[in-house]
Amino acid sequence: MALKKRVKRISHPKSIYPKLTLKQALDLVIAGKKAEGVRERTLKDYVKMFGYFTKWLEENYEDIETVDQLTADVFRNYIHYMKYDKRKYDGHKYIKYEQQPIGLSDTTININLRCLRSMFNYLEREEFIEVNPMAKIKLIRQDIDLTNCLTDDEIKEILRQPDQKDYVGYRDFVAINLMLDSGLRINELLNLRVGDIDFQTRFITLSGEVNKNRKPRLVPISAYVVKLLLQLINENQTHFKTDRIFLSSYGEPLGANHFNKRLKYYAEKAGITGKKVTAHVYRHTWAKNMILNGCDPFTLQKIGGWADIRTMRRYIQMDLKEMRESHDNYSPLLKLRNKRR
Repeated sequence: MALKKRVKRISHPKSIYPKLTLKQALDLVIAGKKAEGVRERTLKDYVKMFGYFTKWLEENYEDIETVDQLTADVFRNYIHYMKYDKRKYDGHKYIKYEQQPIGLSDTTININLRCLRSMFNYLEREEFIEVNPMAKIKLIRQDIDLTNCLTDDEIKEILRQPDQKDYVGYRDFVAINLMLDSGLRINELLNLRVGDIDFQTRFITLSGEVNKNRKPRLVPISAYVVKLLLQLINENQTHFKTDRIFLSSYGEPLGANHFNKRLKYYAEKAGITGKKVTAHVYRHTWAKNMILNGCDPFTLQKIGGWADIRTMRRYIQMDLKEMRESHDNYSPLLKLRNKRR
């Protein structure tokens, strides 16, 4: 097998690096990322996050006009602002200014930083900038949340809430069951079409266009969920001319924000407090229970579509009760002692 030759990277002389305005930098990133095939949603996130940053710059660093003037200290000050000074719903139409909490969550701040880091990494890689001001900026360390899953009792109570005699209630009931059975991401769920499901083999085929990591995968589902899906599809075909499965009551595609609000509504009706209940929490719940019920990690990784098993590990944190039960069931010492009796 021929060895790959190492290509020497030729850097521009210092004087050749262009002096990019902030807008020019954004335009270059968007054009380049679009050429790389980055999803439209990601491009919108770049524009939005960079917009938040440049607005803050205008208010605090009036003298900064070009990208080469940005430093690591500027970004550290921006992190401090997001964590301790920024109003969470600044500019919201319906939430009054005095009701807006101050300080973004660590998760939200890290989402901002990942977008900005990706943009400046691109500018450095394409040699539009000589020094990457975000090279030394680290994400905020976050404590692992062991309460981001639903318990069996909570799931049972939630499933009692949708009115299955109503179209919207039955649609939500089917969606919740499907998430708990398959671990689908919210966009994978809401973009499902009839042709994606093989009802005989009970597999959902997710194309690379839908998946987060652009890799196609097969997701098995239970016979019970297949039955629920067929009933919903029959109802859709009676009233609507579309092969989408999860629709609004007017036959339009269902949005992620609207669906998450529905999940929050059912959780509140079920009396669940102190937990943020979203489609992502259902995915956590599915992954954790698959492991507890005996699924091996590599099979779970393949079904769930995680590129890195380290990412998957965050989804299957266990509480003290489950740790105690697992230890008592699998301790090698206890196993040996039981054999002696």
